[in-house]
Amino acid sequence: MPNEQLLRFYRGDGVDEVGRRIDDVWRYSVEDLEGVHDYIQWLFPLDERSAFNPHAPLLDAATLAEFRRDETLRAQVERSLGVMLEFYGLTLKGDQITRGPNFAERSSDWLRPGNHNFLRLTRILKSLSLLGHEERAEQLLECLEGVYRERPAEVGSNTCGYWRRAVDREQ
Repeated sequence: MPNEQLLRFYRGDGVDEVGRRIDDVWRYSVEDLEGVHDYIQWLFPLDERSAFNPHAPLLDAATLAEFRRDETLRAQVERSLGVMLEFYGLTLKGDQITRGPNFAERSSDWLRPGNHNFLRLTRILKSLSLLGHEERAEQLLECLEGVYRERPAEVGSNTCGYWRRAVDREQ
């Protein structure tokens, strides 16, 4: 049986554990996206428990199948990705994820050693891969690897390794 609460939330006709609709999260300000810590598990669910949000939804086989099959859900995942890319100062151009015009400004908030957004990015990569958006996960990973190559002291090899493993690619 699929996770109906997660599916309703993602389709826009349900709420998360604190009463938010997905549209509410998509409208978060940059400050909210940075400061609120329990939404990312709903936008990018995984098949394992979150250490930071024990109420976060879990993906099971039936729910995964629904996310992979349903075009509405697929489009909603793309929208969630777009919100987070904008937050990080990244943008989608065709079949590439690149640094956007506001990357320098936005990255100053998160591109620091040990920043919690590195964990969020790992979650996003893994969730995209699970939900059937493997190409997007690869595109995001390529962009992040470029950031790592230019700013290795800020990102760190361990973090880049987590990102690669999240899309099943260790180099």
